[in-house]
Amino acid sequence: MTLKADAALNVAKVLTEALPYIQRFSGKTLVIKYGGNAMENEDLQSSFARDVVLMKTVGFNPVVVHGGGPQIGDLLKRLGKQSEFIQGMRVTDTETMDVVQMVLGGLVNKEIVTLINRHGGLAVGLSGKDGDLVRARKMYLTREATENQPSEIIDIGHVGEVESIDASVVKMLIAGDFIPVIAPIGIGKDGASYNINADLVAGKMAEALDAEKLVLLTNTAGLLDKNGKVLTGLSARQVDDLIADGTIHGGMLPKISCALDAVKSGVRSAHIIDGRVQHAVLLELFTDEGVGTLIKR
Repeated sequence: MTLKADAALNVAKVLTEALPYIQRFSGKTLVIKYGGNAMENEDLQSSFARDVVLMKTVGFNPVVVHGGGPQIGDLLKRLGKQSEFIQGMRVTDTETMDVVQMVLGGLVNKEIVTLINRHGGLAVGLSGKDGDLVRARKMYLTREATENQPSEIIDIGHVGEVESIDASVVKMLIAGDFIPVIAPIGIGKDGASYNINADLVAGKMAEALDAEKLVLLTNTAGLLDKNGKVLTGLSARQVDDLIADGTIHGGMLPKISCALDAVKSGVRSAHIIDGRVQHAVLLELFTDEGVGTLIKR
């Protein structure tokens, strides 16, 4: 067999392997949290945009929720404002919140929309404030008591958590064959704007849309066991056990908790995959082996 025929055969095998997944998930909604390294590398940006357009073309309904922490930090630095973090959360005073809205709701959101549209999609950008999409409540952090100091409630400013989602505007866009791209900014009952972790918004959005899948792009290969091997095909109960025995710890805990909450609340499966791998979303969804961690209901 010639090299040309060999390559063509490989393409045919890939398409054949993908077909059952395309048939199974056609018409289903997938919520994808897009952030980390995948947003900062031009090749990975184009790879992600093509993946989203392909999913839409074969009948999926992708919804993108994006982050933008590094971009916020860069603009604050250029403005001469120091970023401050407490327990991994950015302290967000009124001035910082203005920057957050400019970067997430403007710059980053529109860059993603433009990228998807340039690759043949029809994307529309939203923030959580549009159509009262994301209702937020103020988040407070707790500093645990020590021998010398009592516990303390810490106010970190305009940082929020999701109180409720009204997904009607997103459903309208999906019905119109558009790809919604959502910035994780919420609106409080008092009219104040809140910066919300994109993983949290993606998880709650997946629940509100009764999504088939929640996909979280990360800067790791997935959920690893104590020997560094990627774990996949996990049930919610198995994940709870891994948290209890300390296998899941540190920075992975909030992401896993978000995925676990979504699965327990009706989302069929959650995927934690490496955004540093080109076409990671397609490899996870359209191949038998996948490339990350699958948590199933």
